[in-house]
Amino acid sequence: MRYIECPDVKPLSEDERGLFLAGGITDCSDWQSDMIKMLSATRWTLLNPRRKIFAIDDPAAAEFQIRWEHARLREASAILFWFPQEALCPIALYELGAWSMTAKPLFVGVHPQYPRRKDVEIQTALARPEVRIVYSLDELAQIVKTDASTI
Repeated sequence: MRYIECPDVKPLSEDERGLFLAGGITDCSDWQSDMIKMLSATRWTLLNPRRKIFAIDDPAAAEFQIRWEHARLREASAILFWFPQEALCPIALYELGAWSMTAKPLFVGVHPQYPRRKDVEIQTALARPEVRIVYSLDELAQIVKTDASTI
C-alpha cells in the first residue's frame, strides 16, 4: 500500500491503482485512519483528503482542498464512500451522486444510524444497482479486498 494525504500533489504513476477515501471529515471520527490500517496489506494507493492540519478559516486552504479532491477523484481508479452516523456529509453525498453516473468502481458503506441511509440505499440502487452497500467499516474493507481484483 502507498499512502497519499492532502495536500500532496504528486500524481499517481501509470501502474498505480488509486482508491479515494470519500466520506465524512468534519464533525465525525477519523474513520480514514481505521480504513488505512485495514487496507495496509493491499496494493492500493490510498488517497486521503483528511489532513492532519487544516486551516478551516483560510479561504485559500478551502479552495485548495476542494481542487485537490476534485483532481484526485478523477485520478483514482475507484472510490470508497463511508457515511458515518455523526454527520450528514453533504459533499460526500454530492460526490456519490456525481460518481454514480459514471462507470468508475464504487465501494459504499453506510453506518446503520446514518441519518440519510435510505437516501443512499435507494439512489445508489437506482443509479448503480450493481454496487453493494455494506454497514460497517470492516465489511467495507473486506469488499475492497475481495472485489478489487477485478479493477
